[in-house]
Amino acid sequence: MTVSPAALRLAHARSVLLEASALIFDVDGTLAETEEVHRQAFNDAFVKAGIDWHWGRTIYKELLQVAGGKERIRAFDWMRRGPLSLSDGEIAELHRIKTGRYVELIGQGACSLRPGVAALLAAAHGRGQRLAIATTTSRANIDALLTTAIGGDWTEMFQAVVAGDEVPSKKPAPDVYLEVLRQLDLPAAECLALEDSFNGLQSAAQAGIAVIVTRSIYFRDEDFSDAIAVVEELTELSG
Repeated sequence: MTVSPAALRLAHARSVLLEASALIFDVDGTLAETEEVHRQAFNDAFVKAGIDWHWGRTIYKELLQVAGGKERIRAFDWMRRGPLSLSDGEIAELHRIKTGRYVELIGQGACSLRPGVAALLAAAHGRGQRLAIATTTSRANIDALLTTAIGGDWTEMFQAVVAGDEVPSKKPAPDVYLEVLRQLDLPAAECLALEDSFNGLQSAAQAGIAVIVTRSIYFRDEDFSDAIAVVEELTELSG
């Protein structure tokens, strides 16, 4: 029987996953499909701030190529082709309102972990693998999601958590992954990253870390040729 290249890649990915000393997870789109909650939170923040903006799915998909919420607000201001209407302080305040609304929505149960995530975390913990998070999103957003999905003691599960505002440059720069490696005190070759976007893949790859991609709503058609495997859901890694 001939084994397909895709099946071989998946088998290799499972082997790499089992042998890794640490698994490093992205958050938005990887641990949970959070982007629609983020989009709603942005739009609710615009209403609350009295700003006549609304981000539909098409424009939000384009804005997701820009790493970071404050950066997306600034990018949209530029895209409107008029004079910049928001100062840095106003952008920071608008983003603060958005983060508060996101935390509120998540706390109301607006989003759960993606299929296979809880089982993968539990299996890795049982094997004695270390777990970490490398993300562009904020600490407040991470805490809101994982407190709701895992529990208030979720931090005990992860040996390193690095958010985008805690490093000089956000993804696709490698900074967030390099900081995770520093905190774990592990070489890149002993770690595996799980991502959902081209920017995330490039960030981990530039840090020398192998990557498995799980396709998400907004990034599913991007170029993932540098990943060791691409799966629809993380349940595929448990075979």
